[in-house]
Amino acid sequence: MLLGQLNALASPLSQEQVQKLQGLVAELNPIQQAWVSGYLAANANSAALGGVTAAVPSAGEAAALTILYGSQTGNAKGVATKLKEQAESRGLAVKLVSMADYKPTALKKEKFLSVVVSTYGEGEPPEDAETLHEFLATKKAPKLDGVKVAVIGLGDSSYEFFCQTAKDFEQRLNKLGAETVYQRADLDVDYDDEAATWITGALDAFEPDLKAQQSATGGQVVSFGAPAIAASQYTKQNPFAAELSTVQKITGRDSTKDVRHVEISLEGSDITYTPGDSLGVYFLNDEALVDEVLTLTQIDAASKVKIADEELSVRDALIEKLELTQSYPGFVEKYAIATGTPELLKLVEDKAAMREYIEPRQIFDVIRQNPAKLEAQTLVDCLRKLQARLYSIASSQAEVEDEVHLTIGLVEFEAFGSEHLGGCSGYLARRAEEGCKVKVYSEHNDNFRLPANDDTPVIMVGPGTGIAPFRAFLQERDAREAAGKNWLFFGNPHFTQDFLYQVEIQGYLKSGLLSKVDVAFSRDQAEKVYVQDKLRQNSQAVFEWLEAGAHFYICGDANRMAKDVHQALLDIIKENSGKNDEDAEQYLKDLRSANRYQKDVY
Repeated sequence: MLLGQLNALASPLSQEQVQKLQGLVAELNPIQQAWVSGYLAANANSAALGGVTAAVPSAGEAAALTILYGSQTGNAKGVATKLKEQAESRGLAVKLVSMADYKPTALKKEKFLSVVVSTYGEGEPPEDAETLHEFLATKKAPKLDGVKVAVIGLGDSSYEFFCQTAKDFEQRLNKLGAETVYQRADLDVDYDDEAATWITGALDAFEPDLKAQQSATGGQVVSFGAPAIAASQYTKQNPFAAELSTVQKITGRDSTKDVRHVEISLEGSDITYTPGDSLGVYFLNDEALVDEVLTLTQIDAASKVKIADEELSVRDALIEKLELTQSYPGFVEKYAIATGTPELLKLVEDKAAMREYIEPRQIFDVIRQNPAKLEAQTLVDCLRKLQARLYSIASSQAEVEDEVHLTIGLVEFEAFGSEHLGGCSGYLARRAEEGCKVKVYSEHNDNFRLPANDDTPVIMVGPGTGIAPFRAFLQERDAREAAGKNWLFFGNPHFTQDFLYQVEIQGYLKSGLLSKVDVAFSRDQAEKVYVQDKLRQNSQAVFEWLEAGAHFYICGDANRMAKDVHQALLDIIKENSGKNDEDAEQYLKDLRSANRYQKDVY
């Protein structure tokens, strides 16, 4: 029985106890749930044995490898989990901990440490890694002489500061005296094989000393952080072929944006999700563009190629398996060498010029502007595997059951005399037909969760498609009959064209589920008004909500909106509390540490 379906009549608990249990579990991440589950089981066994307390080994009883992960979308967590599983298979003690749940002062107790961390934005750490990342650069960070470390980074080479956070962690740990025992790996989006190789090498480096210390202490091997529940059989590596039920445009005819409400059936799968999670969606490349690429490279569409252990036609490979939209330096470099194109070879030597070159171009633009005859396998080897696109889920399963809803903005722009579309958004909005199959999987995000206590007020800031997770939040709170107040800030260019989910929002306002709604339609008046301006206009009330225990959420654009909202929050805190800049920043850090300030930004 799912906890959400539990009631006092179907359990030995009172209704009050059921509500408390539901509230607690909703607040815990899987690692914490696993620990609580083990604790309760041990406690129950103790009671059954007439009060004999079961011996619970402490972490100090055996030398343990501590694996710290910082994960924005779940990829780093996945690699960290595989590292844990491989270490356990060798008989090594392991502690797997999210950086969000790790006390930085515990570093002085570590002897063996592995860091698995992603990078996003302009070389920034993921949300759950911010506190530890910052702590390591302060005078409070302890000396780490004798500590052995290995760091692996995940990133995207199409961004300038590729794997910068991993580089920062290794540099800062080394500066504190820690010894790198295995070379850092900086992995691109197609990371699975390289991650597996790195895990083997890192464990080979750690194992002799770990086992020697385990033998010396005679300690029992203890592992922490086992998954609390069975994961879905459908993953990034094994997605579910789901039916695309609905694709509906929800912006007006004259809108400057094309936003689609997408509904996908999960019937027949074991996929579950929680409000705040994302859905990974695989897509097909545009067949017309694929045929153009084959013509430009003089490749026969029926030519056979190999991708890993799979053999298929080059045309099918380009449609289903390989990235043709998002440019990155690695492709330009490989294509330049394969074709011997002088202009491209020059870019390889100049990183700044390379960034400037790829910024307006998709991969097929590079090929279109530099056509050359190639072997089919050579072209395939220049390209990286197509990666699923992650979208914030816009529904609660308490409301839609075996469906999942998304809010997708079509990426479209003119370049070099032709229309360009985003890979996945172009597929879903323009080419995919309702009723077709799309490959999907759910990606859990423990760092973007509703408060456990349904009485807690929440403030949600979600302009544009950033509204998506808050639609899920509202559906969930409605289903749970949560008493906590809800305040939504939404923005877009025009009221008449761009008020996403207007009828639903007005319905929630009328029913009382939404206590307040503030909208910012930036182009409906001479002076542009944004969500951060609406926050400032409600400065006193926002601060009162925060002081009353409200959780504050942001979803949407990371580069401008989220930073502007953060600054608005700082100004609100200073204005209403008299704090200076440093103390206001600390106020927000404290909120973040208490999971009361959460962001889902991209």
